[in-house]
Amino acid sequence: QPDLGTVVLLGMVALILLFVAGIRIIYLGGLVLSSLPALYFLVAGVGYRQRRILAFLHPWQHASGAGYQIIQSFLALGSGGIRGVGLGESRQKLFYLPASYTDFIFSIVGEELGFIGTVSLVVLFLVFLWTGIRVAYQSPDLFGYLLGIGITVAISLQAIINIGVATGSLPTKGISLPFISFGGSSLLFNMMGVGLLLNISRRHKGAK
Repeated sequence: QPDLGTVVLLGMVALILLFVAGIRIIYLGGLVLSSLPALYFLVAGVGYRQRRILAFLHPWQHASGAGYQIIQSFLALGSGGIRGVGLGESRQKLFYLPASYTDFIFSIVGEELGFIGTVSLVVLFLVFLWTGIRVAYQSPDLFGYLLGIGITVAISLQAIINIGVATGSLPTKGISLPFISFGGSSLLFNMMGVGLLLNISRRHKGAK
């Protein structure tokens, strides 16, 4: 199916890799500016994407339509309070919040484990980001460095987008939460990425 969100995610990863590889900023800026018209037409020319932008800006005006998911996400996060309603006790996942086990799993975490659970999850992703960049920076060769950065950024950006959507900070997109959302293939490839990071770390230790 059309998946502009994944295309944008991969494009952001590519731009970051070009930046850390040392490409001149003027070339990078030109690439970004030249892609903006195409991105605009991809959003403005498709009805459901327009509705998602409008729902992001004014969700309560589209409560029964495009804004339904984000409003239900707000209700789930708000219902959790500080400590949550208890693991497995979510009510929003019972036919209220669509895609509650994939795209909006963060909202269910907030409802069941509360503010403490969501903050803990964010901290874990920040630790992953910091550790991945540190592993990449200590790689003995350029390939390992770029590979480590690419894997770390790809997984971290995916988490940022998912959490941003669930909290209403970004327009709704079908991006899962790494290691948390339901999906065997996603978990498999994320774990493969972590395995590659561990291999890069081992090579750094062996180079010493």
